[in-house]
Amino acid sequence: MKQIFAVTRARGPAWEDAKPLEKQAEWAAHAAFMDALAAEGFVILAGPLEGFREALIILRAASADEINARLAEDPWTKLDLLRTARIAPWILRLGFLPGPEDR
Repeated sequence: MKQIFAVTRARGPAWEDAKPLEKQAEWAAHAAFMDALAAEGFVILAGPLEGFREALIILRAASADEINARLAEDPWTKLDLLRTARIAPWILRLGFLPGPEDR
């Protein structure tokens, strides 16, 4: 059964601090990869955390192993631009996230 997870991804050693997000290596491939995960309903919300070297992803998965396997295919993971820092099951207590049937 799928549940909601909060995932933080940190910049890896290949990240070039002098360049903005959209100028990092393989930006278009990373963006297309994330768009595809969102289109299939795996990723619900994602984006960089302002003022930090991390991004937050809210997603639905069966396990942390599934998350690690899926994110391993991200071009930015392969280039060591992003690394998964934390995966935590998340219980939404207030608010609403669309379900797969709402896509």
